[in-house]
Amino acid sequence: MTEPRVIVCAGPGGVGKTTASAALALQGAQRGLHACVVTIDPARRLASTLGVDGLGNEPHLVSSVGGGGQLWALMLDTQGTFDQLVRRYATSPGQAEAILRNRIYRNIAGALSGAQEYMAVEKLYELQEDGRFELIVVDTPPAQHALDFLEAPGRLVRLLDNRVFRLLMAPTRAGAHVLGLGAQLLLRTVAKVAGGQVVSDTVEFFGNFEGMEEGFRARAERANALLRSPQTSFVLVCSPRADAVEEALQLVPRLQSVGAPVRTIIVNRSYPRFANAPEAPSAPPPLGDLVANLRQLGQVAASEDAEVARLASALPGAKLCRVPLLAQEPSDLSALAEVASYLG
Repeated sequence: MTEPRVIVCAGPGGVGKTTASAALALQGAQRGLHACVVTIDPARRLASTLGVDGLGNEPHLVSSVGGGGQLWALMLDTQGTFDQLVRRYATSPGQAEAILRNRIYRNIAGALSGAQEYMAVEKLYELQEDGRFELIVVDTPPAQHALDFLEAPGRLVRLLDNRVFRLLMAPTRAGAHVLGLGAQLLLRTVAKVAGGQVVSDTVEFFGNFEGMEEGFRARAERANALLRSPQTSFVLVCSPRADAVEEALQLVPRLQSVGAPVRTIIVNRSYPRFANAPEAPSAPPPLGDLVANLRQLGQVAASEDAEVARLASALPGAKLCRVPLLAQEPSDLSALAEVASYLG
């Protein structure tokens, strides 16, 4: 099997997915690759993990590694990526500026359900086409939104093919972009609820958008193909807690159903295994307290082992990596390298 060029990390929230994503990218850089990690999480955890002050919407060189490898990173800016896409597919600078100024567009780009996930896929495709990076690692939102990320390109294509959208885009026989009867009825209904200004902005937006939809559709289809290609590998990141494993187990068949088979499992923050506690009937303090604590830790580790086994049995062909519970979350590259050392 060829080395995957794209790695998508998915899993429950609060399990260290951002740290795992950064560690995978660092591991790629250590192997001599130009690697870039992309986060969709607006909480800025990636910058903290990498020990940098901040990240923007364009790749930022974090470090050059021995052997020619490089570690890059970026944090998705949904609005900025959407603006770039409009400028790319506008037929003229004037058309692009008219759309970017439109109030309907500003609301869609900033708040439309699914816009963040689609722009993340768009950014992934942009990086892949860039040619600078041999490995791209994507840190997705928590499990409940992971499928939104994977399904975003298809949803955009369905929107562009939607009957209402096509009504609003349809020109008259004379070629002037005025609304047909169906669209007029639709917008009259909207006007009663939202007001005439919203209707005016909507008509202006769809008028300005004319001629761009094919570019959006073609790019969405290519991005969708990238997510489903052999170049892309999916990694399930989880902790050994029962609730996290249960959430991950619910995600697995849903990933498989959309053509995203999991090849690797990263179990993060695992308790270490210690020697068995002595079976002496009693021990004087403080030795007795230490023995009791050792037994409790053994019980926790055994419980976690059972949860990990349950997760592994659901993905029998996947590689399993366990990262131990560290004293603190990584906040620089040396600490991140320790995490990477457990990823095989």
